[in-house]
Amino acid sequence: MSDIFSTELITLGTAAGPAIRGKENGMASAVVVGGQFYMIDFGLGCVRSAHEAGLRGQDFKAGFITHLHSDHVAELPGFLMWNWGEPVEGFDHPISIYGPGQDDRHPDGQELAGTAGLINHTLEAFSYDLRIRETDEARPVMSELIRPVEITIPESGMVEPRAPFTVYEDDRVKISAALVDHPPVNPAFAFRADTAAGSITFSGDTAESDALIRLAQDTDILVHEAVNLDFFASKGFSEAFMNHQRKSHTTAAGAGRVATASNAKHLVLSHLAGVATTAEWAAGASSTYTGPVDIATSGQRFALVPEPSYAAV
Repeated sequence: MSDIFSTELITLGTAAGPAIRGKENGMASAVVVGGQFYMIDFGLGCVRSAHEAGLRGQDFKAGFITHLHSDHVAELPGFLMWNWGEPVEGFDHPISIYGPGQDDRHPDGQELAGTAGLINHTLEAFSYDLRIRETDEARPVMSELIRPVEITIPESGMVEPRAPFTVYEDDRVKISAALVDHPPVNPAFAFRADTAAGSITFSGDTAESDALIRLAQDTDILVHEAVNLDFFASKGFSEAFMNHQRKSHTTAAGAGRVATASNAKHLVLSHLAGVATTAEWAAGASSTYTGPVDIATSGQRFALVPEPSYAAV
């Protein structure tokens, strides 16, 4: 990474799911580096949101899936097909999609799809449409372009203290990951994008995580999930549901603690679960973090302004 490309975060969707409790799209973000972009998750609404943000498949470099809950991958098939081939300014080059492998802790784990299964079954399910467009519209063969990569976790990333590890690197960005805490889902990842202009860290879905704190050390922007437990309690959700929210997610105050512990320069709350006002979300985070806090909305943009220290990266 010798050149300082402009770097921008676009929060394409910011709502937790699978539920619709407001106007925001489902969970998806783009890191745009010098006009090329990298996707983090593919939640509901990301296809239209990416298009409205000016992103086109011809500039799509790679995708990263934090975990295999449906609210993070539901529009992956649509994203690929709506951004494919010359008729839509789409990709005609190879693209890798990085994500979790099969869950080795689940009793039926070997029968349940990881990232490779998700993508391969998508290509099979839409094989008629794909073949017709490959011949009738002269689009490239998608199965020859899309490459699923199930992330291999090194030993140092699995045992405490779980260390971050690199999953991808090109001339514009390095993507690192850490194994975070989103039981019963396994594995679940946080990602960090480092460019010559700075860094952006994505918590994925997680309880407060020491591994995430290590991954996010001194990051310029920390995009962290947040849950409003009071909302769900007030609506009479079951104890099983409430227990999942407490064990597997992070309150706004908890996100603030992670931002403080990691010395993040800017906290952006996203993957908002439950309903609260912007002021209420911000107050929770600001009770434990003194830096700037934003409550992300769909299509919001955050530019990284490089500091002099990054000039030599």
